[in-house]
Formats: sequence, structure tokens, C-alpha cells
Amino acid sequence: MIHVLVVDDQSLIRQGLKALLELEPDIEVLAEAEDGQKAVAYVEQSHQTSLQPDVVLMDIRMPIMDGVAATREIHKRFPEIKILVLTTFDDDEYVTAAIQSGAMGYLLKDTPSEEL
Repeated sequence: MIHVLVVDDQSLIRQGLKALLELEPDIEVLAEAEDGQKAVAYVEQSHQTSLQPDVVLMDIRMPIMDGVAATREIHKRFPEIKILVLTTFDDDEYVTAAIQSGAMGYLLKDTPSEEL
């Protein structure tokens, strides 16, 4: 079973990703977070339990703490967690910064669901 944390400041995006991912029998969305700060806090808390996410789907541009800063923090403290950033633009400077901060790769928000 692959455990996932979905992080995006837009509720509709989070709910849509969760619904899409949960169609797969081997994927479970453990939680959602609306900003990077809440994502980091969730990962810290979940580290105390056996239900730590294997993968974080991280939006890049969010209020409070953006996806680049959250990626850096999670990767530094929990390098075993794979982080994929979500973005609207594939030439976004934030994508480069997120990859340099430890993200494994990125997905465009208009990626077909089969590729996700």
C-alpha cells in the first residue's frame, strides 16, 4: 500500500486528487494539507506512528509556507519520503528550486489521470 499526503491550497484540487488516487486499490490518501506548514506538521506527527506518508504530492505556490520551503524541510528531516511537486507551468523557476530542495520530480496539474 502506498500512503500519500496531498498538499494544495485549493480545496477542489485536494479533493479531486484524493478521489482520483483512491480509485487505485494500492493507494491510500492519509491526509490533506492546505499549506506547506501544515504538511510539515503532519509529517512530523505521523512520524510518531506507523502511518507516515510514502509520497507527498506538493503544490508549489501556497500561502504561509510554499512548496519549495516545505519540500526542503521534509526532505532534510525525512529523506525516505518521496516528494512530487504539482505545478501549472513546466518552466516554472519554483520547479527547479523544488527539485534542488529534494523533490523527486514534478507533475503538471493538467497531467492526464492515467499518468498520475
